[in-house]
Amino acid sequence: MQVTKTAIADVLIFEPKLFGDARGFFMESFNQKIFDDAVGGHTAFVQDNHSRSAKGVLRGLHFQRAPHAQGKLVRCAAGAVFDVAVDIRRDSPTFGQWVGVELNAENQRQLWIPPGLAHGFLVLSESADFLYKTTDYYAPQAEGAVRWDDPDLAIAWPDVGMAPLLSGKDAAAPLLRDATL
Repeated sequence: MQVTKTAIADVLIFEPKLFGDARGFFMESFNQKIFDDAVGGHTAFVQDNHSRSAKGVLRGLHFQRAPHAQGKLVRCAAGAVFDVAVDIRRDSPTFGQWVGVELNAENQRQLWIPPGLAHGFLVLSESADFLYKTTDYYAPQAEGAVRWDDPDLAIAWPDVGMAPLLSGKDAAAPLLRDATL
C-alpha cells in the first residue's frame, strides 16, 4: 500500500496494490499495521458506513465536535467522487485550508481525514457507492457542518454540468467563520 502526504498535516492518501486479470481484481482494502504506521499510532475504528448517491449530490461539509470528533477513512467502491477535507482546527497552521482528491472504483484510493476536520464529497459519476470507517460513533448532539461553497474556503469543486444536489441541512450550513466548532 502506498501512502502519500497531502498539504494538510495528517491527511493521507492510501493507494492499495491491485492484482487483476481477466477475471477481475483483488486488493487488500485495509491493513491495521500499515495504517497505524502511517498515522503514527494505533487508531481504532468503531463504525463502518455506506452511502449511495446520484450524480451531482454534494454531501458536506460535515464534522462532529469533541468529545465525539471522528476520524474517517473513506473510499469510493463504485463510481467516482471528488472528496474534500477541510482543516477546521483553529490552532492548526493549515486552519481553513482544504485538500481535494478524486476517489473512484478504478484508482481505489482512500483518504484518511483525522478528527478535527470537516469532510464532504461531490458525486462525479451517474451514481457512487461511498464507504467510510469512523473512529467514533455518530452522535447527533455533536454534529456540525460548514457551508460547501464558503467563499473564504474557495473549494474548487469540479463542474458536473448541474447545480449540486444538497440536503436542507447542508444548504443551510453556516460559513466557517460563523460555525460552532
